[in-house]
Amino acid sequence: MSQPVPSPTLRPALLRFLGGVRTVTGSKFLVESDHTRILVDCGLFQGVADLRRRNWDRFPCDASDIHAIVVTHAHLDHCGYLPRLVRHGFRGSILTSAATARLVEIVLRDSARLQMEAAEHANRHGWSKHRPAKPLYDDDDVDRTVKFFDPVPVGSDIEIMGGSRLTLHHGGHILGSAWAHLTLEDGHTLAVSGDLGRPGHPLLLPPEPFSGADVLLMESTYGDRRHDHENARREFTTVITRTLSRGGTVVIPAFAIDRTEVVLHELATLRGDGTLPGNVPVYVDSPMALATLNVYRDALRAHSPEIRPEILTRGEGAISPEPFLAARTVQESIEINSAGGPAIIVSSAGMATGGRVLHHLHRILPDPRNAVVIVGFAAQGTRARDLVDGARTLKMFGEYVPVRAEVADVPHFSAHADADQIIEWLRAAPPPHTTYLVHGEETAAEALRNRIDHELGWTAVVPKSGEAVLVR
Repeated sequence: MSQPVPSPTLRPALLRFLGGVRTVTGSKFLVESDHTRILVDCGLFQGVADLRRRNWDRFPCDASDIHAIVVTHAHLDHCGYLPRLVRHGFRGSILTSAATARLVEIVLRDSARLQMEAAEHANRHGWSKHRPAKPLYDDDDVDRTVKFFDPVPVGSDIEIMGGSRLTLHHGGHILGSAWAHLTLEDGHTLAVSGDLGRPGHPLLLPPEPFSGADVLLMESTYGDRRHDHENARREFTTVITRTLSRGGTVVIPAFAIDRTEVVLHELATLRGDGTLPGNVPVYVDSPMALATLNVYRDALRAHSPEIRPEILTRGEGAISPEPFLAARTVQESIEINSAGGPAIIVSSAGMATGGRVLHHLHRILPDPRNAVVIVGFAAQGTRARDLVDGARTLKMFGEYVPVRAEVADVPHFSAHADADQIIEWLRAAPPPHTTYLVHGEETAAEALRNRIDHELGWTAVVPKSGEAVLVR
């Protein structure tokens, strides 16, 4: 009688750190098992030139061999590389929450437009070393990419393929954000925090608790800092009041997704209590931010389970500081410059790396009556970071502009959890075999590693770019 053939033993999955390591951009984590390749996040590198050049590097495996991509949320540093991967042959499912799918499309279309415009400008003026300069991807690549979106319900356990399963949990960072829990075909588990929200987010409910995993990838953006939200709100109010009293204009570079909504919520509150005079207009000058605002408004109307009950009660008024003026067209953006009088301009990009905010900065920076308020994390190599660090000139459009306007750094408006909040999120869970600190500059990641080691007694590691480790 023949004996049954034993099932071959599955090898442990391999986890490769392809981005978002010792930097806050380009998050990409590849999980390779015997039967499945899953990429968690697919972000674009931003900031200094050496990082941006990495977007052009050859991807370390054939894009067509990746079966699925899990996207934790819709910020460019977590989703902005998707069309490039599709251009090179990815044809699997892009798994994410429904709100994230809507927001990612907005982000990718804006990214493609900016890259196409930059390439066209470089070719017209000859400032690129490439002949001709080309965009990383274009509108057609984005059209192909959105066809692969496969929204999954948050909280539901779904099979990806080959026995690998995924559950998304509310992340509390931006609308639709999630932390991901993967069960691999050999039974081992991997959790990826994405960007973890702070419990005090003014619009969104706190992230769902961490329930444990064999391996955890933990973001560390603010791993060496503590937010002081009350002081931040006071400072925000003070600089706006001071600037308007001297007849100046306040420019707030703000990420189009969530940061714009949080800023508008704060301005609506100031308008409501009379701190922000009714005759001072608030402009939102960013087609991407305005499209995002519509997604948030839809979530308010639908009573999304992510949004705080007190915000649902206020409805759309919670993010509409009337008079509220939307600049959708280029001409409407230009007209803001000639409006005169005190005003507040909210415009993207949040780190002043591009977009319409550069035109406003170019105009207002030389005048000491004006102010720039930086309301979030400013990565190394960005103009926002240069301003925060006290730059006396800023290079834009091929020339240096003097910085005489007041610059206020209010990073505690960030939608990221700080170091204390991360530790509390981890504390209630059973310890993973290994915790990897990702998506943070090296000093922040090392500081958080030390805290996890000393306060929780967990094994924590700051991995190297390109490193591969076993999931066990």
